[in-house]
Amino acid sequence: MGYITLFSDFGLQDASVAIAKGILMQHISLSTIIDINHEVQPFNMLQAAYLFGSAYKNFPKGTCHLLMFDIFSAQNPRLILSEYDGHYFLSPDNDLLPLSLKDNISQSWLCLELHRSHSFHSWLHRAGEIVAQLQSAAPAKLDLMGYELSSKTKPNPTGNEIMYDVIHIDQFENVTVNFTKEQYEQLGPGKSFSIRFTQVEEINEIRENYNDVREGYKLCRFNSNGYLEICLNHGKAASLFGLKLGGKNNNIKISFS
Repeated sequence: MGYITLFSDFGLQDASVAIAKGILMQHISLSTIIDINHEVQPFNMLQAAYLFGSAYKNFPKGTCHLLMFDIFSAQNPRLILSEYDGHYFLSPDNDLLPLSLKDNISQSWLCLELHRSHSFHSWLHRAGEIVAQLQSAAPAKLDLMGYELSSKTKPNPTGNEIMYDVIHIDQFENVTVNFTKEQYEQLGPGKSFSIRFTQVEEINEIRENYNDVREGYKLCRFNSNGYLEICLNHGKAASLFGLKLGGKNNNIKISFS
């Protein structure tokens, strides 16, 4: 196993990421550890799933991905090993991996269930042990109990008028919404499209590229990850329209007629 990726909501203002790497390195050798992201907004499951789901598939098959997001959301946090499309995932028992993979998980196994005597270090040490074992054996060969890991989040809403959320704002202040090209192709063929936000702004056409409109004009498009973006050509959409990650006043409504 040549590559291990790390994804978390730890931030970079303390030593948490370094501690995680140090513990992993006690168990493995000759592996490259790559950071995907450690600055996900805490508890923002939709943003976490969008960012990780967009990133993991670009790594070679055989990569092991360690997801350290919202680990202690359950009373007895678990460490789960999963497999999909040649990738291995070590994650908490929460919605992050099912949402990232759109519930396309081949198989999962229970590796650890934390109790009062355990700590985050216990979770990481067990993750390191599993990664070390995966270097020489397939998951099915490990002495682990099968586990069902599936999303507890409600499915995407349907209908002709639906409210959506901001799930990410990038460096250029393009605003990503949890509406996908796949959903558009299911809901919108032959229908007129409209996206309204902040109660006063409206866009009625999906563009291919930023420069399909004049500089400073607003547009929406599907990004390379297949999610809808609200953008300005050479501008900052989030600031101009007051759209915020987790904001209560975004009021993003997509309509078909």
